[in-house]
Amino acid sequence: MAGRIDTGAASARLKDALDTHEQVFERFFLARFLDLSFAYLPEGAADADKEMCRITFPVTDLLRNPQGALHGGVMASAMDISMGHLVAKVAGPGATIEMKVQFLRPVMAGTVTVEGSFTRRGRTMSFMESKLYGEDGKLAAHATATWKMPG
Repeated sequence: MAGRIDTGAASARLKDALDTHEQVFERFFLARFLDLSFAYLPEGAADADKEMCRITFPVTDLLRNPQGALHGGVMASAMDISMGHLVAKVAGPGATIEMKVQFLRPVMAGTVTVEGSFTRRGRTMSFMESKLYGEDGKLAAHATATWKMPG
């Protein structure tokens, strides 16, 4: 189990998020607080079903549950963000209609990778998935979601 939170590290993380956030995709407060890094793959893909938003972030004491693992709410939030940012990148801001998360294994440390993608992209509704991997490359959580497309 994790010990007490380092107040200096927590204060620094909060200060950085407050100082660097903007109310825009990739830089909104929660993304800055979680220290999310974004990439969109592949660049310039002609087939939207192959497009992906990849997010990476470090597991820190600030993000752990009482058992010392990455909190499931943080995992779910990161997966939702990966899908939402992909929708925004390819079509403009959308909205999560529903999301189901399956937690498969705990993530205890290291860098997490989250990959959001379309399973079926429609004009008004899209079906998406997001996969969260621990630093060991093992699948730790899987989310499926329905998204309202912009327009």
